Amino acid sequence: MSKRIDFYTASPDAMKAMMALEGAVKKLAIDPVILELMKLRASQINGCAFCVDMHSTEMRQAGESERRIATVCAWDDTPFFTARERAALAWTEAVTRIADSRAPDAAYAALAEHFSPKEMVDLTLAINTINSWNRLAIAFRKAPAA
Repeated sequence: MSKRIDFYTASPDAMKAMMALEGAVKKLAIDPVILELMKLRASQINGCAFCVDMHSTEMRQAGESERRIATVCAWDDTPFFTARERAALAWTEAVTRIADSRAPDAAYAALAEHFSPKEMVDLTLAINTINSWNRLAIAFRKAPAA
């Protein structure tokens, strides 16, 4: 993997805006466990090694079980996630793959069953934010520390 520019130093103002958005997401009333599950799943879908490493590490540090972390990539085939978490993960996949999924009605209905309208918007903003981080990290080849 060839080294590319450091997007933080190349465009500090743009990165300040991204950091402000990330700060706003952290202040939203989203369950921190769901937020991290969503970040890990979106990063897995996008193939962002830096973010997969970062979020799985943060989940471990927060006390998440190794079993749940390892099976986020196959969440729908395991009994390890609550109905609310499953709805959030399904919505994460739908929004992350929006060009193909078009955010299907079934994923929306499952989300609406477990989340308030405000929570639905907040979660969707958080999904958009991690997808933006993934795209920056992938495009500029930001790699996990060895």
